[in-house]
Amino acid sequence: MTSDGFLSEETSSRTVGHYDRNAERFRDGTCGHDVSQNIAALLDRIEGVSPFRILDLGCGPGRDLKTFRNLGHEATGLDGSQAFVEMAKRHSGCEVWLQDFLDLDLPLRHFDGVFANAVLFHVPSIKLDNVLIAIRDALKFGGVLFTSNPRGDNHESWNGERFGMYCDLERWQSYMTRAGFVEIEHYYRPTGVPRDKQPWLASVWRR
Repeated sequence: MTSDGFLSEETSSRTVGHYDRNAERFRDGTCGHDVSQNIAALLDRIEGVSPFRILDLGCGPGRDLKTFRNLGHEATGLDGSQAFVEMAKRHSGCEVWLQDFLDLDLPLRHFDGVFANAVLFHVPSIKLDNVLIAIRDALKFGGVLFTSNPRGDNHESWNGERFGMYCDLERWQSYMTRAGFVEIEHYYRPTGVPRDKQPWLASVWRR
């Protein structure tokens, strides 16, 4: 199905509603996930002297947000789920913004890095250009964006109550370069297993 078959308001409200209803289950099921490779991929590519201003886009219950803060960075979270926003505030002690990913209101040229781990695939293709441009504009010149999404054959579909867009590398690169980003690196996760057992495509980009 093409993106024209998905209403932006529906993809947002249904997906966020799913996370609101299942917030505690999601927190408990993901709290032990090791994404240190992804966090390092972002931080290692930011130029300048730390601490850095980091936006954890789609911060969920705040697992990675707390990690950024513990590493000494000025971390801000953002999520569309009210339940996640409250969890993330309690868990991390950081400022957390409640915003719809399809209608971002971000400060211009403010962040050194944006961490978008397992979140941007929830944006329908018809809206992705605008979302990526908003993220780009929130980064300082030379700032870094990390993304990780489940890879696929460039289709968009519902997985229960959650919307997903599943890009291969070439399609994802086309979206990112069109938004003005320059690729630094990409890799597949988890490491150390055959490609057919690596469902996640991670990539790092510079403004």
